[in-house]
Amino acid sequence: MKIVVSGGGTGGHIYPALALIRMIKTKHPETSFLYIGTEKGLESKLVTREGIPFKSINITGFRRAVSLENVKTVMRFLKGVAECKKMLKEFKPDVVIGTGGYVCGPVVYAAAKMGIPSIVHEQNSVPGLTNKFLSKYVDKVAVCFEEAKAYFPAGKTVLTGNPRASEVIKANNPDVLKQFGLNPEAKTVLIFGGSRGARPINDAVVGALNEFASRKYQVLYVTGDVHYDGVTAMLQKAGKPENVAVEPFIHNMPEVLAASDLVVARAGATTLAELTALGIPSILIPSPYVTNNHQEKNALSLTSKKAAVMLLEKDLNANSLVKELDAVLMNQLELEKMKEESKRLGIRNAADLLYNVMVDLTRKGGRSS
Repeated sequence: MKIVVSGGGTGGHIYPALALIRMIKTKHPETSFLYIGTEKGLESKLVTREGIPFKSINITGFRRAVSLENVKTVMRFLKGVAECKKMLKEFKPDVVIGTGGYVCGPVVYAAAKMGIPSIVHEQNSVPGLTNKFLSKYVDKVAVCFEEAKAYFPAGKTVLTGNPRASEVIKANNPDVLKQFGLNPEAKTVLIFGGSRGARPINDAVVGALNEFASRKYQVLYVTGDVHYDGVTAMLQKAGKPENVAVEPFIHNMPEVLAASDLVVARAGATTLAELTALGIPSILIPSPYVTNNHQEKNALSLTSKKAAVMLLEKDLNANSLVKELDAVLMNQLELEKMKEESKRLGIRNAADLLYNVMVDLTRKGGRSS
């Protein structure tokens, strides 16, 4: 099979695509791939690093306000569609999948217009503009949250989950916490604010250091590279407790997640897929700076099932953070209930489910519904 993949802008669109590609390469090594993204986007670095053939187009996203720039975006879109048609004619894919971000707009649209079986994959509970637009033209829409189905045509929408979940369940390193100077036998809370970190979370963690020192649980805090020096300086002034470890970034995150009893994090779609695949309880602090406030809606999909607790950023401080941590980690019954509910929500074979949708489309020649 020959597959074209497109998605970019943020890791939340790129990592699921890479997870899907890695799974297919492992199980079906004869498969050929072409990834179409933008040269300036994060995908150009991440995809080429994996050794996946990569081509780029020049495209920008629409601005929500009326703007002359939107006229230029339309022109770039039309030019991008023409360029993508040439790439698709040359590569001759059996199926094209877009995993989100404005770059997949012209790619998937071109495929649909050429009669090539096409799919969009929506990671969030509230879809972005590009996937809502493309849903009118593609053969299938794959979603990660039941709540997302309401935004797409019922006849072509299927719940597959996030392929990233299929990777994290393979993580197994019981002693991984030792590399951070922590005890693998102690209850552990992992706190992180995304790859770049988050200042409000930093402030709350630093403010809670004295309280952490008196707790039986331990804390592993990932600051993000941007904030690491500032946080460590504050830690030295405050006096870092022995049961607290601080890192700028963690490269083996699946292993660390699997070794954690509780996670405090933003409510990005990929993070939630990883947490539920592993059955990890969480305290979610949705970013208020994202489109359509989709992280808060992502979080609700877990909190409504008692798999997580939501703490809004406006309510976040050292006291509220410690209060929520204590309520979960110092109540074993509550912790176990949250673990069960989290695991119940997880879709651990997401990559296989998505691949099966792709195979089914190629067998039926697309336009299956």
